[in-house]
Formats: sequence, structure tokens, C-alpha cells
Amino acid sequence: MGRGTPALRALADAHVPYVVHEYAIDDRSARDGRHAYGREAAEALGVPPERVFKTLVATVDGRLVVGIVPVSGELDLRRLADAVGGRRAEMAEPAAAERVTGYVVGGISPIGQRRASPAILDQSALAFTTILVSAGRRNLQVELAPADLVRLTGAAVSAISRP
Repeated sequence: MGRGTPALRALADAHVPYVVHEYAIDDRSARDGRHAYGREAAEALGVPPERVFKTLVATVDGRLVVGIVPVSGELDLRRLADAVGGRRAEMAEPAAAERVTGYVVGGISPIGQRRASPAILDQSALAFTTILVSAGRRNLQVELAPADLVRLTGAAVSAISRP
């Protein structure tokens, strides 16, 4: 079932309580460059999109930064730059995001990345007892407490999303 992803191994090693959610995806719809993997996960699992968080990789002043935002909104690049004390942010190229994280686009988890980058979790996550993030594969989500996600990733918490 994919329990061997680096994200799930990191959770198990840290003895963090979590629940794995697997769902079916339509690979044909995933071939376009604008596929909404997170919204698809929320719909397939019957979870409000405000509780499902996507992991996005950006560059801020030339360094990679991970933004974790609800799939119901978008990453605000200006706020992300501000959160890490930077001036200019832009989305990272998909190939660079895959190379640094070790995951494929649509399945990038904030946990267990090949090379840790600074991470910022949108503050809206704190309104929930648990949130869902990618478990390291396109059809696999992991549900955990936001505080555990912060602890495992070393993430800061800031308002980095917009509707």
C-alpha cells in the first residue's frame, strides 16, 4: 500500500500518530500540466479542502523553500518571501522540486524529503485537530496533527495562503 514512502517511514520512526488515506486517481487527467491533485484528494476522501494541504516548492532569493497551504487556496509568494526574510519568490521548476524533495509533482510530501529546505505551514492549519498532506505518492495522503507536522519538518507557521 505504499507504507514504505520516506514520509511514512519518517512518521513511524518519530512515533507520530497518523492515519494513511489511499484513493484512486485518474491518470489520464493527471497528464495535463495543471492537474489539481490536492482538490482531487479532498473530493475522493470526502474531506473539506481547507483540511487538505498541498506542498509547493518555491525559490526565495535563489534558495528553495517549501510552502504548505490548503488546497482550497493558493500560495502567496510575497507572503512566503516575507516569512523567510526574503525579497523575491517564484515557483521552483518542477524538475528542481522533484530533485530536491525526492518526490514527484503531485505527490510531494513535506515530510521525509531527500534534502530538507526551510518550510512554512499556513497558519490556517492550526484551526484543525488534524490535517492531511501527501504521504509521498500521488494517491496517498497522511492525516496528522499540525503540531506534529511542524515538529517533524521544523516548519515555521505564518499566513502564506490566499483564497
